[in-house]
Amino acid sequence: MSDTTFNALSSYISGTTDTPPELTNARSDAGEFGLVVPDEITGSLLSTLAAGAVASDSAGAIAVTPAAGVVGLYLLEGLGERGHLTCIDPEAEHQKQARATFTAAGYRPSRFRFLPSRPLEVMGRLAHGSYQLVYGDMRPSDLKAFITAAWPLLSDNGVLILADCLLDGTLSDDTRRDRDTIAAREADEHVRQMDGALVTRLPLGAGMTILTKRPAPSS
Repeated sequence: MSDTTFNALSSYISGTTDTPPELTNARSDAGEFGLVVPDEITGSLLSTLAAGAVASDSAGAIAVTPAAGVVGLYLLEGLGERGHLTCIDPEAEHQKQARATFTAAGYRPSRFRFLPSRPLEVMGRLAHGSYQLVYGDMRPSDLKAFITAAWPLLSDNGVLILADCLLDGTLSDDTRRDRDTIAAREADEHVRQMDGALVTRLPLGAGMTILTKRPAPSS
């Protein structure tokens, strides 16, 4: 697919996607904080993946991102009435805004919770195998540690989403030896070698990686 075709398709999809006012406001709020948020195409995929996660009476998702207001709306839409969302971010102001956003969108407080903590510190205290989806928007230097912390939390067939983890494809440039590129390259190599993971990499945002946790073989 040529760049022209890709851009034309992206423009068409974005231009014909209905955006509710709550999402428009959440994007505006994120902009005031200087936060990067998923575009409409990426957001639609998040909703679809969250919908696929609702396989039980109590589907759980985790969003580790400062832009929880935007990401959370997409995930909650997909989770439906049976799902609940845990948002993790150390910045209380981000979470305060996200809480107001979810409430304005009509979501009951029982559908979401906020943990104002450093993600890698609090994730180790969450129940293993209890979540069907984990979304992470992490610094490259924290990617491998985040993957290690998130993977045990997923149930069988659960999905781990790494946002903007491929740094716009600069990982392929062997001359790039800066710290972020090296860390992102190592994380990408790590996920491609993980046992029991179905890995999908997509040219969305700065590069998205999706890992699906395969059930362990029965003995």
